[in-house]
Amino acid sequence: MELILKNDVENLGFTDDLVTVKNGYGRNFLIPNGHAVLATPSAKKVLAETLKQRGYKEKKIIEDAQKEADKLNGLEVKITAKTGEGDKLFGSVSNANLAEALEKEGVTLDKKFITVAGGTIKRTGKYDAKLRFHREVVSDFSFDVVAEAK
Repeated sequence: MELILKNDVENLGFTDDLVTVKNGYGRNFLIPNGHAVLATPSAKKVLAETLKQRGYKEKKIIEDAQKEADKLNGLEVKITAKTGEGDKLFGSVSNANLAEALEKEGVTLDKKFITVAGGTIKRTGKYDAKLRFHREVVSDFSFDVVAEAK
């Protein structure tokens, strides 16, 4: 089944991508939830025109995303968390905590575009994350999780 994506779908594609999926996935999940529409010949023509017009606007969007990514250069983020015995955390640190810490530093990014290596963090130390500002602008970022002063 050929579909045109209306939203970014994890592990499938980005908005306005033409994708081929199994019939059940398209019919039972993507179309009812508004993530995609059938790729009819008329829909493909509309998509082609949309992509042509967006090509001009896309350059500026990528430049803006790159400027936002450049703010990360030389930026050191330390997330403080309560710790128990040794370096083990009470609870965990996730991409939402990193998004909050970046917001304080002036870098605006939604938490769903942050991927922390290894998922949630349960110990203090240095960690890496991938920050996606745009489908073509992805930055690697290192941050520290430190114990809260008692």
